Amino acid sequence: MIDDNEKSALENLGRRLKTARLERNDSQKEFAWRIGVSIPTLQNMEQGKPTVAIGTWVKALAILDRLDDLDHLFTPGESLFAQHERIKKTKGRQRARRKK
Repeated sequence: MIDDNEKSALENLGRRLKTARLERNDSQKEFAWRIGVSIPTLQNMEQGKPTVAIGTWVKALAILDRLDDLDHLFTPGESLFAQHERIKKTKGRQRARRKK
């Protein structure tokens, strides 16, 4: 079972898929054929139904020339140690002040 946030995210994804398909001037029949699914499956995707297999989404992204977008989903975050080292390198050395 998915919660409301997850449902909303899938619906937004489905709307973006439909927009991308229409921008290419592809009919549902033509686009469904390109990704190898039935028209009802494509309609489920465009409605954001959670039952569509991830492989089908990958094929749709490939057809839309957006497969590289998947690389950004789980990009590794920078560790705290790496952040500290990066900040330390960019700060540079600070001179000690003379006491008067």
